[in-house]
Amino acid sequence: MNKRLRVILYGKSVILGTVGASLAHYPDLEVVALSPPLPGAGELAALAPDVILFDEDIGRPEALFALLQESPSLLLAGVNPENDQMRLWSSGQSSVLCTEDIVQRIARLPK
Repeated sequence: MNKRLRVILYGKSVILGTVGASLAHYPDLEVVALSPPLPGAGELAALAPDVILFDEDIGRPEALFALLQESPSLLLAGVNPENDQMRLWSSGQSSVLCTEDIVQRIARLPK
């Protein structure tokens, strides 16, 4: 049996909530919503996320990027509530994506 991938949501925007609700329909994904304040990198690491989606309007949360440096397989995506796009960080590279792109990228993660 394949392990479920853990997706952490951090933020309160409507678009992030909508993405979370959409991802909850995928049986291979476990969606966990966190409320502010953001835990530190150690606490986030203890949650063992495969993907973290966050609202970009909160700035650049250093704990998330510190965790990305320690976990290069982690997918980190910032959701921009103003234009409904996501910016993806993985292994130091970034690109702008739409919601369908992030779902496809999550589906390619090893289980």
